[in-house]
Amino acid sequence: MAERTGQKSLFNSSEQARISAAAPLAVKMRPRTLDEFVGQGHFVGEGKLLRRMLEADALSSLIFYGQPGVGKTSLANVIANQTKAEFRYLSAPAASVKDIRDVIAEAKDRLASTGRRTALFIDEIHRFNRAQQDVLLDDVESGVLLFIGATTENPFFAVNSPLISRSTVFYFEPLTEDDILRLLKRAVSDKERGLGKYDIEVEEKAMKYLALVCDGDARKALTALEVGVLSQSKEGKGKIKFDLQTAKDSIQGKTIDYDQTGDTHYDLASAFQKSMRGSDPDATVYWLARMLAGGEDVRFIARRIAVCAAEDVGNADPMATVLAAAAVQMSEFVGLPEAQLALAQAALYVACAPKSNASSAAIWKAVNDVQNQPTVAVPKHLKDSHYRAAKKMGFGAEYKYPHDFEEGFVAQEYLPGLAKKNYYRPSGRGYEKNIRAYLQKLEILIKESEAHQTKGEKGV
Repeated sequence: MAERTGQKSLFNSSEQARISAAAPLAVKMRPRTLDEFVGQGHFVGEGKLLRRMLEADALSSLIFYGQPGVGKTSLANVIANQTKAEFRYLSAPAASVKDIRDVIAEAKDRLASTGRRTALFIDEIHRFNRAQQDVLLDDVESGVLLFIGATTENPFFAVNSPLISRSTVFYFEPLTEDDILRLLKRAVSDKERGLGKYDIEVEEKAMKYLALVCDGDARKALTALEVGVLSQSKEGKGKIKFDLQTAKDSIQGKTIDYDQTGDTHYDLASAFQKSMRGSDPDATVYWLARMLAGGEDVRFIARRIAVCAAEDVGNADPMATVLAAAAVQMSEFVGLPEAQLALAQAALYVACAPKSNASSAAIWKAVNDVQNQPTVAVPKHLKDSHYRAAKKMGFGAEYKYPHDFEEGFVAQEYLPGLAKKNYYRPSGRGYEKNIRAYLQKLEILIKESEAHQTKGEKGV
């Protein structure tokens, strides 16, 4: 521990051994070499970037990014064991700017006197504020300090851009079920650091259950295994049986990785909306279930459905927006668990409805013209005429009331000053094909009116 913290140990070797013995199984089983490290083959496998950097002792500053329990701190320990640099450890929640400055001063002295670099591992780097992160910049850039940061938050949002630009970011994938099984079996058989000293009869189903329900988090799987074994050893039983029921009792159900302010929140919302847009009802309801299981705010989900109904379905099926609006109201009114029924109905309706973004495209184009083109004045015949002075100024005098005409329509100018704009172009899908047919009919009436007007002018 002294090597990691960079402080002199307050304990003798026997005391330190007792402290280490009290560590959880997940800590005891941390890998000591790259060959013991499990997972992340995309950058620590044979011939991959980080392995090459370690083998050549040519590390640059690194940022490890991924969910808890996937090996970020474990890999930092491997680096500590293998690098020729002096290794120091800080935990961001407990560290201060003074702690950082002390390590930097020590690193400068070491580099000047011995030529040996210092590697500083900062766990949970996202917990440092911008000012604390800025303290590292100059010495990381100059090479005095080899920075290694670990974070569960997206570093491109949680870490200063200058620090990102000076580092190589490695994304840690969730561990696979096979990865977790390897770690569990290693822990059961390891007599030095694991549970090998106990007489354990392990059921394969139990191990597979832990590997499944921990959702890629090795720490949770190892903790559940330790709980199941040690709870029986303290009962004074001879042979310890770790069966499926013991595994279920030890972990108490599948854990759901969900952060309502982080990447999981935005990634699942994106997948949910894109599945509705892509007309895949099964994917839609799965991502909906993931968000609900993670404790997502039902109002946020309802808003996503409403946006998709308006943007991606539009007038191809106007009922989609009606159902989405109902889901918004019901979510507010009844809450969970019943709200999931209304959300599922609306989301599946949107997913299965014909798609058209014609109405969305129309407003986007119109807003663009309003912002970037000369403003069009309201023509006299369209202006409000419901006050005494309006008539004197001729407002509304030449307006033609459509209901006074046979088709409930009369050709007149509604948007002067610009070339004819065709903002709304209804598709031929769903109800919008009826809208398109009706607009085509109106186009014919307009052309007939223009032809009649031209003929009248020639007659004059």
